[in-house]
Order: sequence, then C-alpha cells, then structure tokens
Amino acid sequence: MDEGRRQMGWNADTKALPYVFRIYEDEKSCGDKIRDCDVLILGWTGQDKDSPSERLIRQRLDQGKPVIRVSERIYREGRWKAISPRGLKAKFEEHIKYRNSPVYMLCAGAYVSGDFKLIGAYPGKLFKWGYFPPLKRYSEDELSNMLYKDGEKLRICFAARLIKLKHPELSLEVAGYLKKKNIDFHLDIVGDGPLSSGLKEMIKDKALEEYVTMHGAVPPEKVRGIMEKSHLFIFASNYLEGWGAVVNEAMNSACAVVASSEAGAVPYLIKDGENGLTFDDCDKDKLLGKIDELLEEADKKNGSYMVRADYVRSLQKKAYLAIADTWNAGVAAKRLLEFSECIIKNKDFKNPDDGPLSKALVLKAPGIRRTLKEDNHLE
Repeated sequence: MDEGRRQMGWNADTKALPYVFRIYEDEKSCGDKIRDCDVLILGWTGQDKDSPSERLIRQRLDQGKPVIRVSERIYREGRWKAISPRGLKAKFEEHIKYRNSPVYMLCAGAYVSGDFKLIGAYPGKLFKWGYFPPLKRYSEDELSNMLYKDGEKLRICFAARLIKLKHPELSLEVAGYLKKKNIDFHLDIVGDGPLSSGLKEMIKDKALEEYVTMHGAVPPEKVRGIMEKSHLFIFASNYLEGWGAVVNEAMNSACAVVASSEAGAVPYLIKDGENGLTFDDCDKDKLLGKIDELLEEADKKNGSYMVRADYVRSLQKKAYLAIADTWNAGVAAKRLLEFSECIIKNKDFKNPDDGPLSKALVLKAPGIRRTLKEDNHLE
C-alpha cells in the first residue's frame, strides 16, 4: 500500500489477520489450500506465469476444479487492444482456454463483461460484482435528519484524489452554475493531488471563495462524516476508473449522487432519475443538464431558482436503500456462498434480478478509443 494511503489512515498491516496466508512464506500450506479447496476465488495475482502461485492455479484449472475469478476491465484503455496477437495469446492462456470449464467471472465493474465477451471468454458465466466498503446503517430519525430540508443550504461534496481522471474541476463548474442560479449552497472538496493549486486558482477566478472549502487529504472516517452532512455528491471520473468505491460510500451516506457513467460502479449502482443521476462522456454541459433536473424556477420575473426538495430527498433515500438492501458485503457474501454451493453440487443457480451475482449484461464501453467495429460488436 502506498504511503499516501497510509497517511490517510488506511491500515495495510495483515500480520494480525489469522485467515491471511502468504505463499512466499509457506508454499506447501498455501499450495494445499489452492489444490484442495472446494472453490478457489481468484483476484489479481500479478505474478509471473512460472511463479509458485500461478503454477498451482494452472494445475487446478487443468484438473477442472471449480474456480471463481474476480476482475476489473482488461481493456480499460480501449478494446482495440484485443487485436494484439501477443495480448490475445496471454488472454487465451488465462481466460479463453477454460471457457467450457467450471470457471466463472465476477465482473467488478459494468464494462468488464463486454471486455470478456469480446474475446469469447466465460460464455453465460459473467456476473455482477464490485467493491463493498463497510456498510453503515442509520435509524429512521438519523436518516430523516440527513435528508435535504426545504429552504436549507444545499450541501455538496466531491471526494477523490485531485488528479485528471477524477475531473475535480467539474465540481467547480457545478458550483459556478449554482451561484449564477442564486442557489444557497456550499461545496466541500476532499482530497489532495497535483491539481490542487489549479483548483484554488479556479475558485478565485470564479469568485467562489465563500462557497467552497478545500479540505485536503483527511482520514476515511472524516470523509464519511462530511458525506453524511451532504445532500449531493459529484462523481466525475472517466473510463480509467475501474470501480469507484466512493460512490458506494456516498450513497450509503444518503447522498444524491450525480455521477459519470464511465466509471465501473455507476451503471451497477445508480438508476438514472431513481436513486441518483448519471451523465455521459465526463461532459460539463451534460453534467449541468443533470443539475438542472434538481432545480425549478422560483420566480420567472427575476429568473431565480430553487432546489426541488422532494425530488432530492427521494434520490437521497433511494440511494441509501440501494446500498443498505442490496449492494453491500453481507448480501454479496450470502449470495456467493449460495452460488458456491450450486457449483459444488452441480446445480443451477437462480440469479437475482439485481445486485451481486445477477447477470452482467454487455454494455457499450466508454472512452475516446472506441471504434465503430467495437460499437457494432456490442450493439
């Protein structure tokens, strides 16, 4: 784990966890577990193909024993890479070769299924998955206090590393737009990074000093505290964002999330207009169009606007319920156990309609490197 995340309060010490075994410390014990377990779940090994772990994994795959893989996108920077002979050979060995074996793919992002369908891997065996930050449950009274009240200052949050792929400048575009609409609001920007100084200049240029607070890097628990006091959350990451766990956290904190559809979490978690709002292409005008949906004209004579309080409250509550009822670790674990039992007993698994382990449909991939051929393939 990098030092920046350690300083933010993330704990990288796994030595005290009794269920963590390290193959580089005890190859025999780990090898026995890989060979003999009922179901092997594979994340990202990142190992050389001749490493002990990769060798043991290949042995299990060749023996036809059940394996569940978890993956983000393999063509995040463009599916045109699928035509690379060298890359396709590697994908064949890792994924395509076992397409008819009891090997299944949990797609940690909405565009993962399209990447694997493109190369013919995991036919009929692609399921929705993701990341599951700690779930916080709130009482009815607590939840009610978190919802937007008529006439209240609209609290907005943006939380991410301040880097290009996160597009933090779009949160300031929202702030400038709301200022012009005479909306009473405040924006909290949480995070640090190379774009920090540029954002501060942008705040000055737009005369937003009294409307925006830049908090810098803060511990995770403080980030959640700011979210819990916010009504709206801006998430503007582009197609390089594999998932975006901050969306889970913001929805769990009863924020109405206005999110870029390019990040892997968004098409899974957010139903546009129901429990949040989504916009395409990380486009400023499309984002501001979604902000318009949250406003209504208060006085036609002077062109003043107000927040659609009932609509915002509805988005907030349904966002919270989407995480509390469906997209959380407890639900995911229960379904994964049921799925594993079906695999072991060679029984059909009844996929839920939504959430973890529901069927992963193929979506057209976002990003500037899309091609006409790819679009037609994934129509």
